[in-house]
Amino acid sequence: MNDGLGGTFAARLNMNLREDKHWSYGAQSLLWPARGQRPFIALAPVQTDKTKESMAEMNKEFRGILGDKPLTAEELANIQANETLSLPGSRETVDEVVHQSWTWFTSVLPDDYYETFAGKVRALKTSDLNDAAKTVVHPDNMIWVVVGDRAKIEAA
Repeated sequence: MNDGLGGTFAARLNMNLREDKHWSYGAQSLLWPARGQRPFIALAPVQTDKTKESMAEMNKEFRGILGDKPLTAEELANIQANETLSLPGSRETVDEVVHQSWTWFTSVLPDDYYETFAGKVRALKTSDLNDAAKTVVHPDNMIWVVVGDRAKIEAA
């Protein structure tokens, strides 16, 4: 779900704020790996004069994925390709092996996680992604942190 919303370059947040509006060099979201509750974080360094508008667009994307713009079959296919086709090269360096080992250890993943991952990703349906959005994205309960020139953005 996160890959479609903001976890990849082609995700909705980046396509909206960077590619469509040209207000940001990049917008993204992530689910922080953790043993307990996983924080959902979305960020977008944007032009100062487009702070308000960017926040409105992000909010629109959050609400859209939950409502009238759920993730589509095309987005799912792109997510599945991205997640599975990147696996062969994902352990080519010592740093990548250490990172995956750290993720496995700190997240308490099952021993067969990496062996079964591709099959599980290929088995996903759009309903799975949209159900996940409902458990992760809560627009009415988000904490917004705005960093910038207060004199230029506070009024908006």
